[in-house]
Amino acid sequence: MLPKDSGVVQTIFSQVPRTYELTNHILTLGLDIVWRKRAARIAAEAHPGQWVDMCTGTGEMAVYLSRLAPNATTIYAIDFSGPMLDQARRKPQAANINFVAADVKALPFADESFDLVTMSFATRNINLSKDMLTRTFAEFHRVLKPEGLFVNLETSQPSSALLRKCFHLYLRLFVKMIGTRISGAKIPYAYLANTIPRFYQPEELTEILHQAGFKKVTVKKLFLGIAAIHKAEKS
Repeated sequence: MLPKDSGVVQTIFSQVPRTYELTNHILTLGLDIVWRKRAARIAAEAHPGQWVDMCTGTGEMAVYLSRLAPNATTIYAIDFSGPMLDQARRKPQAANINFVAADVKALPFADESFDLVTMSFATRNINLSKDMLTRTFAEFHRVLKPEGLFVNLETSQPSSALLRKCFHLYLRLFVKMIGTRISGAKIPYAYLANTIPRFYQPEELTEILHQAGFKKVTVKKLFLGIAAIHKAEKS
């Protein structure tokens, strides 16, 4: 079940804001928290100034960034789901974050606006096609300043065929069942269980970043390769 347009994805994620974080923590045994914090620490190597978290959802990554940001750094958080942004704004830690309702494929910012762009566990959702993902990454490249960083955290594919089979079996057997039971919504977690096994190998995602205009890309594989952090620099 792959969505044909971003409106479908928007509808899917508007169903689960209240239980979204809890479900993710349970499904990953809390590893998503560890991975987001690790990605935030890598992202905090960026120059101070203007930082933005794309597809922020309930704002977890934006909050981690705000804790690490140097003085005089402004944090923005972008999402196209109103219910998700409403949930994010309720967090006491989000008081100094600037939330913006927008589609990341066409950002309402001028060229070279940001020193840092981040995104966590949302790349699959904008991967409606390889060409569209490339164009969205190119949009991130456009709004980054020279020497700006893009840090992307996403599920990935283990290089070991056996590990891949075990990972995909877990997704097939448990993600839809557990996610539906906690959230009360069937479609979002059926979508999740279906899109994760189809996502790119880390090397493929690196190539897409290169095609979008990023020159220097490094990858950190997490937990036997089931997730990965890509750091891309605009040179």
